[in-house]
Amino acid sequence: MSKVNNVTKFPTAGNQDDFPDEEDLYKLAKLLEKYAPHDDRFDLNVEGLHVFRASKTTHEKTYSLAQPGMCIVAQGTKSVSLTNNYFNYDHSNMVVYAAEVPLNVKVVEASKEKPYLCLVIPIDPHKMAELILKIFPHGVPKKSDVRPIYVGKSNPNIVKSAIRLMEIILNQEDVDLLVPLVIDEILIRLLRSPIGASIAQIGILDSNTYKVSKAISWLKSHYNQAAKIEDLAKIAGMSLSPFHTYFKKLTLMSPLQYQKTLRLEEARNLLVARIMDVTNTSFHVGYSSVSQFSREYSRYFGKSPIQDLAKSH
Repeated sequence: MSKVNNVTKFPTAGNQDDFPDEEDLYKLAKLLEKYAPHDDRFDLNVEGLHVFRASKTTHEKTYSLAQPGMCIVAQGTKSVSLTNNYFNYDHSNMVVYAAEVPLNVKVVEASKEKPYLCLVIPIDPHKMAELILKIFPHGVPKKSDVRPIYVGKSNPNIVKSAIRLMEIILNQEDVDLLVPLVIDEILIRLLRSPIGASIAQIGILDSNTYKVSKAISWLKSHYNQAAKIEDLAKIAGMSLSPFHTYFKKLTLMSPLQYQKTLRLEEARNLLVARIMDVTNTSFHVGYSSVSQFSREYSRYFGKSPIQDLAKSH
């Protein structure tokens, strides 16, 4: 997969010929397996960290709402698409999400012997704000190349930090004191990278990224309610035109397209799980017309809601 027009590729700091050692990747994979004994997402209950495991490839894309954060893959490969942009990432890539964006994902390389294993480290805006003052004491350089996703070569030092992080959690060695320090180290290395100034926007309270993120959070919590662009702009504290422009830069879709995506993906989850029938599902996710819901669902997924409901039987 190569179409990444709106996904910024970046080099990481250091020697660009450096990749994580196979021994380090193996060590990280074994540590992650201890917290992911079977296929699923596992929360570590420490600083929002979680591990994802999959031991087989998936033929159909599944929906995931990415949070601002970075993914460190120990083994396996995942395919990700956002609107018309798609890419693969594995142990050789470091992926950073700058906003909450709805993704379609597939595991394309995994087996029972070598499952896909990934550590996800959330990026907290308030923590980022603290680090920005140290990394950019004279102010963060202005950036116009805002993107929702950044992809670059894995940094071997970040992989080593991830190993230390998991060892601290495993050994219960002053977790409350040491884990935040290692996460700070990882974020500092990220801020020192060529995308540091772009990622720093997450933690600048008066940045457009931070402002738009407030509107995104509202949409996520109120996806089934009517939303006006004017009201969303007020939530973000921005005037209408800049809000609409920047929202689209950050998510690659308009605010109403974003809300529609949230509605349709939640509808599919309800239908596949057989929690509701088609009519009740359409009303639950915010549609007032079942026929409009069915049309938009079919256009988005390539199959009707009735087909997905029947498939789950």
